[in-house]
Amino acid sequence: MKFKKQVFGFMDMLRFKKLVPNRREALASGPDTPLPKVYRTNQQAERLHPGYMEVELTKIRPLAAGMREFTFRRVDSSAFPFFRAGQYVSLQAKIGDSLASRPYSIVSSPRDALAGRLVLGIEDAGFFSSYMCSQAKEGDRFHMTEPAGEFHYETLRDSRKIVCIAGGSGITPFMSMASAMLDGTEDYEMTLFYGAKDRQHIPYHEELTAMAEKGLKVIYVLSDEQAEGYESGFITRALLEKYTDLRSATFFLCGPSAMYQFVQEELKPLGLPIKAVRKDAGSCTDLEISDPGTFSLTVRMRDNVFEIKARENETLLTAMERAGLNAPNKCRAGGCGFCHSKWIKGEFVIAEDRDGRREADKKFGFIHPCVTYPAGDMEIEVPVAY
Repeated sequence: MKFKKQVFGFMDMLRFKKLVPNRREALASGPDTPLPKVYRTNQQAERLHPGYMEVELTKIRPLAAGMREFTFRRVDSSAFPFFRAGQYVSLQAKIGDSLASRPYSIVSSPRDALAGRLVLGIEDAGFFSSYMCSQAKEGDRFHMTEPAGEFHYETLRDSRKIVCIAGGSGITPFMSMASAMLDGTEDYEMTLFYGAKDRQHIPYHEELTAMAEKGLKVIYVLSDEQAEGYESGFITRALLEKYTDLRSATFFLCGPSAMYQFVQEELKPLGLPIKAVRKDAGSCTDLEISDPGTFSLTVRMRDNVFEIKARENETLLTAMERAGLNAPNKCRAGGCGFCHSKWIKGEFVIAEDRDGRREADKKFGFIHPCVTYPAGDMEIEVPVAY
């Protein structure tokens, strides 16, 4: 393509000479209204992405199978940000000398969030969860992250027919997904298989029964009990095929690791594409080491330097929390990158299948402390959460 050369002539010089006076005249003739201090775009962005929120626990309700339900409201009385059914929030509290946090799938629907209500279902297992179930009380305040996570329905990726397989406390994200389907927030057909020991170990049994009357398809599978209206044994491929067409569905799995392994082996002969089987990652836990060593961990946070101890079997994030350091985190599974920190020196090990770093992070020496275990004395630089 040829461009015609433009000659800068006399009229151009004249227009340029008048440019500044014309601008001054336009400004002088404009209204005296001051520029706004707050822009609506920024307000909307803050509503959608508040970062950390201060919340108050308003209600505790006991559930089956050693679980409790916790209802929260925002201290500033504003609505919770809208989220995709299946996502999680991370809850943080000071427990003794430790500043601990854990991610929990949201039980309530996205519409409840806009009404200022958010519900979590927590099983009494683990350090933080046991604290919540045994010591937390109504009126207590916590810090909570905005909703996050990739464990949700995606129209362009997933089949309109979804098969959800839950075990134990893994029912929590599916309660939100079922509510979102029934109230019209999401457009999919959901079939839920829920594995439990017996009927006494089915939290949200009444709620699921009510949802089944409105269109949710629920199949209970009991491993230690036989009862009318319930399947017995385990969630096998034959059982799944009895109720749904497996090759035209997208699968969502949430439960204990043993359930993941069993169900994935059952589905393997179908040759499903990777995107057809989605599973909730779950938090990275302590390694099973009989006599773990203890190393020195130097943590740089802005202008502060902390010397703490880190055990061989615990993640760097756990070590920092145990020392009371406010290290950023959300998923605790290596995927979100929120705890993204700079490695300075020292040997480390990353949990198997948990390295969610980008290639650039690996090249320039960044790690995710939530899935990184020390293999010797280490030094890292960590951003402050808030």
